[in-house]
Amino acid sequence: QVHLVESGGGSVQAGGSLRLSCAASGSTLNNYAVGWFRQAPGKERDFVAAIDRTAVSSYYEDSVKGRFTISRDGAKNTVFLQMDSLKPEDTAVYYCALGNRISWFVGHYDYWGQGTQVTVSS
Repeated sequence: QVHLVESGGGSVQAGGSLRLSCAASGSTLNNYAVGWFRQAPGKERDFVAAIDRTAVSSYYEDSVKGRFTISRDGAKNTVFLQMDSLKPEDTAVYYCALGNRISWFVGHYDYWGQGTQVTVSS
């Protein structure tokens, strides 16, 4: 059974930075593509970024391009989401997820973490 734990969330002012981590147990992340999604109150869970198994390909939602960077560390079995130049509209619960292929589509991911809250104040 794969278990994912996100960490690194918190409260920052606009323009600040956070680095989210997604750590796995029960399996190696190297076997999966990894996606980050976010969900604001009353809204659907939206795609943020994804990286393939080999870290050759990555996708980003348009509003985070140039501000967020997804990366993975196989030795640590962890995937990171570096978030810079944060904006109030980035406020949400952030989730990491594992899938068999890199995708922006939430339905392509099989395993999910419990989420970590990111709050950006103006």
